[in-house]
Formats: sequence, structure tokens, C-alpha cells
Amino acid sequence: MATKPSIPKGTRDFSPVEMVKRNYIFNTIRGVFHQFGFQQIETPSMENLSTLMGKYGEEGDKLLFKIQNSGDFCHDVTDEELLSRNPLKLANKFCEKGLRYDLTVPFARYVVMHRDELTLPFKRYQIQPVWRADRPQKGRYREFYQCDADVVGSDSLLNEVELMQMLDVVFSQFGIRVAIKMNNRKILSGIAEIIGEADRIVDITVAIDKLDKIGLDNVNAELAEKGVTPDAIAKLQPIIMLQGDNAEKLEALSRILAESEVGMKGVTECQYILGVLGRLTMNNVVELDLTLARGLNYYTGAIFEVKALDAQMGSISGGGRYDNLTGVFGMGGLSGVGISFGADRIYDVLNQLDLYPAEVSNTTKVLFVNFGENESMFALTAMRQLRQGGVSAEIYPDCAKMKRQMSYANAKNIPFVAIVGEDELEQGKVMLKDMTTGEQQLLTVDEVLAHILQNIR
Repeated sequence: MATKPSIPKGTRDFSPVEMVKRNYIFNTIRGVFHQFGFQQIETPSMENLSTLMGKYGEEGDKLLFKIQNSGDFCHDVTDEELLSRNPLKLANKFCEKGLRYDLTVPFARYVVMHRDELTLPFKRYQIQPVWRADRPQKGRYREFYQCDADVVGSDSLLNEVELMQMLDVVFSQFGIRVAIKMNNRKILSGIAEIIGEADRIVDITVAIDKLDKIGLDNVNAELAEKGVTPDAIAKLQPIIMLQGDNAEKLEALSRILAESEVGMKGVTECQYILGVLGRLTMNNVVELDLTLARGLNYYTGAIFEVKALDAQMGSISGGGRYDNLTGVFGMGGLSGVGISFGADRIYDVLNQLDLYPAEVSNTTKVLFVNFGENESMFALTAMRQLRQGGVSAEIYPDCAKMKRQMSYANAKNIPFVAIVGEDELEQGKVMLKDMTTGEQQLLTVDEVLAHILQNIR
């Protein structure tokens, strides 16, 4: 008996109906990227491990999918190394490449490699899959799409303002109510400095970034395990749990971080960004959240995260400023800031809330019934005219029973069926049936085109 086929955990197949929905997501995001002046690039699915390793912190490095070298991958490995069974050491010997973990590090590599071709500031977007060797769970996949937009070559905080506007526009177009959360890594560095743990900023940010997932007690336990003193942990809690509106939090932080130069710089940056956004029309709430840390090591300034208000889901978008990223590839002094939309999580949220527009559920707008060769030739000519007019049309390929052809239209949610029999053929017209109401009309092809366009827009 043949083994039943399966796919790896954390991956998914998508049916034609699901792909229509996913393309709606990609096209909506792509349209907003174009509105804000971003240009598209693509990078390879695999990168050299030297490009990827060390950019995501210790925990991120563990989640990289490594690709085994082809050929005799053991030729440089000693018997002693094989018997040691050290997975990390052996992986470094066996693997030179890995699947990309995100789109930001490959983008930084792209900028360095193509620096002489770019006009700065360079505004790019990418819509491509990424891979993480994570434990699959609800809303967390091993293969998923990211939709990224980044600006490099500009220190201006107007870039942060524009990116937050883009977040607002995209989720408004989807009809998803969201909270856009914001913080600043300089503020977090200032907090670490004030509580006497400046050297443990990475440990602190990695821990508090898990607050929503594991709770305050477990965060404190992790901080203690990393060597953060009980006194520092006690000082940290009231700061990250500050209450009030954005202005009240910033006022409190100005007092708390008064002795920290880097912390005050972060406060000033937040004041500017929130101040400008306050003068613009935003459909969604922008909230200063001091528990937001985004554990990736490359962030250096403002950081963002988006949560859906009406669905059970983790963050569905995020990003921030990364002043030093291209420096690790030998190109210092180039500032960058970007955001990433989690297309797979957005897909799940839209499904949960049933927010897809009605027209997204189908692609073919009209099916021509096949009654034979003469009728199908008329249909082929008519479909050419309809397609040129912007209406997607198809013909049932076989001269089958009417019931079978109508069942096909129903199964594909095709809103109109065009019937051309002997009488219609004689008149050069089409009997157009509305599959929702059951109403039928005898129309010319021009009238069919006008009727469908009027009823699908």
C-alpha cells in the first residue's frame, strides 16, 4: 500500500479559492507600496550562511534552516568531530548556505552589493517567502510570506512617519481594526542604563519581548537566569508597565531617563514621530508601548508592531530603524528603516473576521455553456470581446449535460452563466443567467459586457 503523501509541519497548501484571497492581500499591500513611491526587488531564497548568521541574535540563529552541501559534505569532517555529535559545529561543516530568515538582512546584502547602482535614499519593497525552523502553532508557520518596505540612505524621521501611515492605510483598506504600537530601542537602552544593567540590553530586550506570550513572572525569571540583579528587575517593572496616554508616558520617561543621553534621544524621536502623526488623519490608534522590544539585534531606533483588535492573533506587522545593518557587510554609515507585513497572519485574520470583499471569492465572471461546435465558436468570439472589455470569461470545454455544466458554475461561484442555443445563435444574442437571483435576460454581447461590468463593480 502506498504511503499517504504529506507536507512538512508548519507549511500549507493553498487552493484556488484561497489563492484568490491571498493575491487580494498581496495586491492591496503592493498598491499601497506604489502609492508611497517604493520600487520592487527580489533576492534568492537561499543566502550564504555567512550572510545570515549573527544578524538575528542567538535565538534567531537557532531558527535558521541550513542547506546541506551537495556532494561529499563530510570530506572536511574528522572522525572525532563526527563522534562528538555537536549539531552546531557539524552544521557549520556540512552547510554553507541557508534559507532566508527574513527579507531585511538579504536586502542589506543587496544594498552593499549594488551600492553603485542605487539612487539614495533608496525605497524598496519585496513580497517573498521566508523560512524559520520554529515550533509550528496557531499563526506561526515555518514557511510564510513577508511583504517588506524599507528606506535606506536617510536619517530623517519623516521616513518613520510615512511607514506608520502606510500601516494605517493598508489595514484600513483591509477593514481590520488595529493598534499600531511603537517604542524606541534608544529608550530601552536608556532604561537598561538607568537600572544599572547597560551591558545586558540584549538579554533585557529578548526577555521583555516575550511579555505577551509568557507573562511577567516568566520574564522576570528569564532575566534573573541571564544574570540581571533582583534590584534591577524591581526597578525595570514599573518603567515598562507605565500607564497613561502617549504624552503622559513620554513625560514620565523624560523624568526617569533624564540622566541617560541615549534614553532622552529616544524620547525626543518618539515625541517628533507621534507629534507629526497627531497632525495627520489616522484611522487607527498609535500607542507608545514600553513593553515592545522586538528581539532582533539590528534595531537601533524606533520600532513598530501591529496587533489586530478583533481577532486572536500575534503581531501582524512590525519593523523599525536599523542604523548599523549594512555595516556588517562593510558599508558603514548607511541608515535604514522598514516595516514588514505578515501576509499569512493577515490572511488568517481576514478569514476569522470574514472581511474579504464579495468579488474576491471568484475570478471567472461568466461561464459559457457548451452546446456543440457552432455554439462554442460563437462563444469563443463573444468571450474574446468580453475579455478585451475587462470581464473574465470561460467556456465549459465539453459538450456535457446542462446540469453538469451548471454544477461547475456553482462550484466555482461564477456569478453569471451565458447560454447560447439554436435560438440565441440565430439572433446573435446570449441568454444571460444571474446565478444569484435566477433572472435571465436575452442580450447582445455588448449588453452582456455592460451588464456584468455594472454588477461586479
